[in-house]
Amino acid sequence: MVFSHSYRPLDVPAESRLKLMSELPAHPSKKIRVVVVESTLLASQLISSALKRCGDKFQVHTLTGESGDAIRAVHEYRPDVALISAELQNGSRAGLNVLNEMRVSHMKAASVMLIGTNEDELVLRAFRAGARGVFGRGTPLKALSKCIRRVHEGQVWASADQMQLLLGFIANLEPRLVPKKGGMILLSPREQEVACLVSEGMSNKDIANQLKLREHTVRNYMFHIFEKLGLSSRVELTLYALSQPEPEREPERGVS
Repeated sequence: MVFSHSYRPLDVPAESRLKLMSELPAHPSKKIRVVVVESTLLASQLISSALKRCGDKFQVHTLTGESGDAIRAVHEYRPDVALISAELQNGSRAGLNVLNEMRVSHMKAASVMLIGTNEDELVLRAFRAGARGVFGRGTPLKALSKCIRRVHEGQVWASADQMQLLLGFIANLEPRLVPKKGGMILLSPREQEVACLVSEGMSNKDIANQLKLREHTVRNYMFHIFEKLGLSSRVELTLYALSQPEPEREPERGVS
């Protein structure tokens, strides 16, 4: 026996239909993919629970293990943001090895180092290894979602004390790292423009859109900027650019 069903279209006025359509989001918000790597199951579960309380903003994958496990997880899951504990099962500073590997492999994930104590040396090494942020375990977990969103947007997450520490470090860079004072003048006008946009927290894609360039071209500019200034990460470039005085502008000449 075959049953036939007739459906009557919902009688909604045209104006109401247009209003309903206009209220729908043009593009549904995309979840930020997050990988959390901790040394203990309890620590990873605490972070996972905190992020799940934020609703549907994050897609979280947690694991416990060594630095090798962390690197494989980042390769496999390709997260937008990787939260890496400084202490992993193979050492109290093993997380730095993960950050270094992510940097030299040019992985796209933004990394945040989770630290138990605010040690100056550890903070500096984390940023030099390519971290976009450092999140202390003494910070309320409710701030972690904001940290993730900020680094995902291309910004740097650091406390006021950490920023002062980093600026002091950049100001005292050895000559081998910065060829000479005012090193920004070593850059071409276009490279200076790219460096300034990086210091404003823009991603390569955003810079390419603003300057009407290909993203591959922006990456080439970044390579030359790092080479000329002796820097190794976007964080170092951002802090170095912020530590430089505004370039002096030549006075405009009147038309005779």
